[in-house]
Amino acid sequence: MFHNEKKIHGYQINATDDELGKVESFLFDDESWTIRYIVADTRKWLPGRTVLISPISIKAVNHEESHVSVELSKDQVKDSPDIDSESPVSREQELKLNQYYGWGSYWGGPGVWGANMYPNHLLGEHLVQDSLSMEEEPGESHVRSTSEIENYEIHADDGGIGHVESFLIDDESWQIRYIIVDTKNWQSGKKVLVAPAWINEVKWEEKRVYVSLDKEKVKNAPEYDPDSPISNAFEEKLHNAYGKELSSKK
Repeated sequence: MFHNEKKIHGYQINATDDELGKVESFLFDDESWTIRYIVADTRKWLPGRTVLISPISIKAVNHEESHVSVELSKDQVKDSPDIDSESPVSREQELKLNQYYGWGSYWGGPGVWGANMYPNHLLGEHLVQDSLSMEEEPGESHVRSTSEIENYEIHADDGGIGHVESFLIDDESWQIRYIIVDTKNWQSGKKVLVAPAWINEVKWEEKRVYVSLDKEKVKNAPEYDPDSPISNAFEEKLHNAYGKELSSKK
C-alpha cells in the first residue's frame, strides 16, 4: 500500500530484543526515487546519535499500531558505523554501512534493490558477499533527505503548478510512487499527485522540479484525498487525466 511518508515519522522501531527508537526521517535515492534509509532517533539510549537503517532489514510495518519491526538487535545498531545524517551521505559511507550489516549494495544491478531483491526478503549470505565483492568503484551517492525537497516548486511545461508537500511511499518496495503537490498558490487548496517517472529535471540549486505535464491537465486531474487509500481506479483516472500510461508493475 501507499502511505504518506510524513505519517510514518514518529513510528516506534522495534528491534529483535527491545525498542530501538523512532522514525525521524527518510533518505532517498534521487535517481530511482527509492527510500534507502530510515533515520532512526535512538537518543533515549544512544545519546548524541542517530542511526541509518535500510528497508532491507524491515520485517514488518504495522500502520495500525504505528511501529516498524526490524531484523536487527540493539547491540548491532549500537556498534554500527557512526554516520552524520545531517550531512550528505557518501557512497563510501554507504558501502561501510552495508558491509557492517551485510546488506549488500543496491547500486550497479538490476531492479531498484540490485539483484531484484525487495525489503522483507533478506538477502542470503552468499548473495550479500557476492554483491559486496563486485563493488570496486563506489561511485557517487545520490542519497538525500526527503525533507530537503519538500517545498520545492513544481513546474509544468507551461508554468508553475505548486510545491512539493510530501511523498507517497510503497511500503513493500519502498519506492516513492507519487509526489504530493500542493497547488494552493495556483488552485485554492487542491492537492494532486505527480509520479517521479514524469519528472524531466530537478534543479537542486533553484529548488525546482520540472515535470512533463501541462497546467490544464493538472487543473483537471483528480484531487488527492489524504484520507482515502489510493485505489487502482483512482490511479487509472489520474493517468488518463495526464495522458500517461499506467504501468502494470506495482
